[in-house]
Amino acid sequence: MHVRSMSTFECTNLLSASRVACLACSKDGKPYVVPIYYAYADIHLYAFSMPGKKIEFMRANPHVSLVVEERGHGREWQSVVVDGRFEELPDRIGHKRERDHAWSLLSRHFDWWEPGALKPMTQPQSDHSEHVFFRILVDQLSGREAKEN
Repeated sequence: MHVRSMSTFECTNLLSASRVACLACSKDGKPYVVPIYYAYADIHLYAFSMPGKKIEFMRANPHVSLVVEERGHGREWQSVVVDGRFEELPDRIGHKRERDHAWSLLSRHFDWWEPGALKPMTQPQSDHSEHVFFRILVDQLSGREAKEN
């Protein structure tokens, strides 16, 4: 088994090709890790969620980390770690272009809204959706790859 560092180009290719990341955030010294669906473009990972623990934590502390993994044949794998900053894209004047961009990237996949909109318990019905579009600005990224010799 040979493990090597991936180039920035290889890291961004993996981010672009993948849709699921594990997001790590923290609040008051307590960590929280959760999978999210995302779309990568222009040094940002764009995502969607209903209000909940991850949004609460990221609003309190915008510094986050994400990991994206791809399994290969046998024991082969690639992984990219991203350190970044949470930026909410609120539904108000001044953010429409960024929200529309996030929606256009995410909506390329037929089920883009499900992971962020579905909760394990029944939510009360409402005419008003409190969905949250957000992005993670990539501050740093690094990657590793393992290949069979």
